[in-house]
Amino acid sequence: MGIKRLITAAVAAAGLFGAFLLTAQTEAPVRQKPAQVYGVAFYNLENLFDTINNNGKYDLEFSPKGDRKWDGKKYWSKIHNMAYAISQLTTQTTPDGPAVIGVSEIENRSVLEDLVKAEPLRHRNLRIVHHDSPDRRGVDVGLLYDPQYFRPINVTNHLLYIDSLPNFRTRDQMCVVGLLGPARVAIIVNHWPSRRGGTEQSSWLREAAARLSRHIADSLHAIDPNMGIIVMGDLNDDPNNRSCAEVLGGAKNMKDAKPGQFYNPFWKKLDDGIGSYIYRSGWDLFDQIIVGYDFCAQGSNPLEFLAAKVWNDKPFLIQQEGQYKGSPLRTFGSGVWMDGYSDHLPTEVFLKVRPRK
Repeated sequence: MGIKRLITAAVAAAGLFGAFLLTAQTEAPVRQKPAQVYGVAFYNLENLFDTINNNGKYDLEFSPKGDRKWDGKKYWSKIHNMAYAISQLTTQTTPDGPAVIGVSEIENRSVLEDLVKAEPLRHRNLRIVHHDSPDRRGVDVGLLYDPQYFRPINVTNHLLYIDSLPNFRTRDQMCVVGLLGPARVAIIVNHWPSRRGGTEQSSWLREAAARLSRHIADSLHAIDPNMGIIVMGDLNDDPNNRSCAEVLGGAKNMKDAKPGQFYNPFWKKLDDGIGSYIYRSGWDLFDQIIVGYDFCAQGSNPLEFLAAKVWNDKPFLIQQEGQYKGSPLRTFGSGVWMDGYSDHLPTEVFLKVRPRK
């Protein structure tokens, strides 16, 4: 991988972050709805495409003339289903739902606009952060947020450039710096390269993506050592794979996280057999939210990690019968429209306001 290129990009990004952070410190504070617990979620929306073919052969299947016969009826049903699923991500401590929701496998900004305007979500008044990535399939990552709880300050997007594969194109990594309640946080939204071609054979690409996320985090910490950093996304690897555990440095146990490093609360969930994506009857936990040291008990961010959750307790998200019983109820199965939700389950972490010492 082009490490020099990565470092140059990270240093340039650090300059931009510094300028915005200094600006933010001089701005009058925005009145936000007070809360004691904030939810930060991630959801792979599984091919949320509109019906217009804007990307040639890569987009043809999600059009009325494609193999999936992707027409208005199917599209608007998908929009409603995904909006309903997101609307149900509520708890006693987060009755309004997540303050921030990272998303992947979205075609463009317009599908997110349709999503947040759909009836199940309309009352939330969710806002959108989106950027068109160079991915060949035309899918992007994005961020939805509740302005009652989160205020973006700066957004940067980072290209994963591979020296040995100059024509390689995948999703950019989106870094959103903002105020989550009382805390300054950075959320890096990812959709790392797939396992196509074999898990071992393709692992180096995900390790390169993990290295880029780590460089972004390091540049942020160089400006603000107490910055709360969250790396989230469909990482196409499990918490115990090298990309997550070693390259990014997501520790299995909170006590083992070191300053400038990360704690991965989903590692133990995977050990317990809990996953977010099923392949050949086995659960993987690709959809991770990895929190920086500053959110740990020994950290100093105003917010502190409380708990992590895979949303596997919503029966409507799970296939209840047939060949795929027990799997996430997806949009298509074996080419047949199932009018479902996603082949991934949403995940979430909960951050609580740290008691004053």
